[in-house]
Amino acid sequence: MADHNQPIIIIRKKKKGGHAGHHGGAWKVAYADFVTAMMSFFLLLWLLNVTTSDQRKGIADYFAPMAISHSEGGSGGVMGGKAITMPDGAEISASSPPGLDDRSMATVGKGDEGEEDVLGKSETSADGHAAEDKKAEDKAALTPEEKLAQAQDQVTKDAIALAESMKKEEAKFKAAAEMLKQALLGNPAMKDLAEYLVIDQTPEGLRIQIIDKDKFSLFPSGSSSPYEKGRDLLRLVGQVLSKLPNKISVTGHTDSNPYPTGSRRDNWDLSTDRANVSRSELTIGGVVRERIARVVGLADQEPFVPNDPKDSRNRRISIVLLRQATPFVLNPPALPAGSTKETP
Repeated sequence: MADHNQPIIIIRKKKKGGHAGHHGGAWKVAYADFVTAMMSFFLLLWLLNVTTSDQRKGIADYFAPMAISHSEGGSGGVMGGKAITMPDGAEISASSPPGLDDRSMATVGKGDEGEEDVLGKSETSADGHAAEDKKAEDKAALTPEEKLAQAQDQVTKDAIALAESMKKEEAKFKAAAEMLKQALLGNPAMKDLAEYLVIDQTPEGLRIQIIDKDKFSLFPSGSSSPYEKGRDLLRLVGQVLSKLPNKISVTGHTDSNPYPTGSRRDNWDLSTDRANVSRSELTIGGVVRERIARVVGLADQEPFVPNDPKDSRNRRISIVLLRQATPFVLNPPALPAGSTKETP
């Protein structure tokens, strides 16, 4: 008789055939990441190749965390609350809260002092050579034609600055000449000496020549000790020149009359001694010693009257107020090596 309480065991069979998925998809994700990384790498190389150093710096600043504006107001630049007719950095005063003066408004938006130090000094605390390296890198990135254009621009700027400086100096020279004439004419004891001063402008500067003429002589014949009127005239010139900062040159000249035979002195000694005595009288008049650039004796080598070497006007003292802005010839900058210049 069968046992109805015997347990029944059912065995489940797996279905055969087909494929168990696609062997996993993890490798596809890894491959996609690899391809993306390679594309980013080659894109970076391409950008480094086609951009300039300024463009690269701009891109770096764009992504840098400190590139954001630290301004708490609306005056961060163009269209940022500044009037275009006001000086650079000035803000429209109408936006200032009532009850605050300019000093108080200057502190608005600065925050804590410690924070200001961090923001203001963190950029300047970098390596001191960073700015020089940046300039060198920018210069190296320029093409020869760009370097030539840059050099030409610099020459133009220098020429404009020199012209402005010389124009101001010309005005000072004219004022000094007029001041000297007025000083002579305003002195009854010396007004008759005005005709013995020859004032002109040379490439060196303002030249004041005190010449011997007719009844007037600055020095006795063959002597380096001036007459009393000559001494007073030199000191008066020193008073006028003491008001300007320019260096001064003093030169002595003689006529061609020689010393007696057998004398140990000649016109070179005489002209040099007279120039040095004139320098001393100028310093007594008020010119500081540090302003004397040179004292020279030229004997009869540069006569005032070339056609008559023995003319009394060749005996003179020449005082030159030297220019501070020295004229120079502007030569076009040389074309950098490797560059080509198109000819019209």
